[in-house]
Amino acid sequence: MKIVFAGTPQAAVPSLALLADSPHDLVGVVTRADAPLGRKRTLTPSPVGQAATDRGLRLLKTNRLDDAATAEIADLAPDLGVIVAYGGLIREPLLSVPRLGWINLHFSLLPRWRGAAPVQRALIAGDARTGAAVFQLVPELDAGAVFAQQSEPIGRHATAGTLLAGLSESGAQLLLGVIDDLAAGRATALAQAGEVTLAPKLTLDDARIDWSAPAETVYNRVRGVTPEPGAFTTVNDGRLKLLDVAPTHGALPQPAGSIREIDKKVLIGTGTEPLELVTVQPAGKTAMRAADWWRGVAATEVVAS
Repeated sequence: MKIVFAGTPQAAVPSLALLADSPHDLVGVVTRADAPLGRKRTLTPSPVGQAATDRGLRLLKTNRLDDAATAEIADLAPDLGVIVAYGGLIREPLLSVPRLGWINLHFSLLPRWRGAAPVQRALIAGDARTGAAVFQLVPELDAGAVFAQQSEPIGRHATAGTLLAGLSESGAQLLLGVIDDLAAGRATALAQAGEVTLAPKLTLDDARIDWSAPAETVYNRVRGVTPEPGAFTTVNDGRLKLLDVAPTHGALPQPAGSIREIDKKVLIGTGTEPLELVTVQPAGKTAMRAADWWRGVAATEVVAS
């Protein structure tokens, strides 16, 4: 079966690699254009773009799936389109170009968390489980019938980064199974059922910590915005990035946002029990142990906001 693949971030690379090594004919790869990265703002290909180049695959770099992109994809005469976190919507007439349409690997248990940030929103909400789904792409956002879905527990200390990395590997296997079934003519899809929740893209405001919230809520938010956009708070008029925090399991309460060193641990108050600051990154500096940062603060107590 002739397949065109669309994806951009690292989370899409396992699916690309698995398809490239499969018996199917991967006739083209679509990814977003090179983007400026780092302090020098060097134009850098997307992870999918780099992986496709390394494998010698035909590559289309575009941020707009416009008429020109549609014509180039149509020239490939694909039987199936596959999309994994491309970063843009596929609309008609491109939606109908492949003979079997497009299927999407999405990292949630649909219809929960439709949208751009399903893994992050699941963590922030404190969900106990998440998973991946392969569904038929339709004009409505993430609303198509589901071919296959898998569920797994969310680890107590998982971050959005670690959880997505695992789901990208297991989801790639799920995706390939659906593609094999479609090629064999035995695939069936079921309409989504249940409450619909939305997972909009995270903003910087989502990453600012409200210390008046309960410890569990704060902990879940930190995990959900790690590594991007990265949890932060303000200390002494400077931004402090929170790279790793940990529950304290019954430490004595302290005022929300107050930071103290107790038993060689740097604790910060929440609406319930404190959390431990493990690794932080002050503005303009590299990541460091919270205890090392605290020694440089030279105070007995500070209040974050």
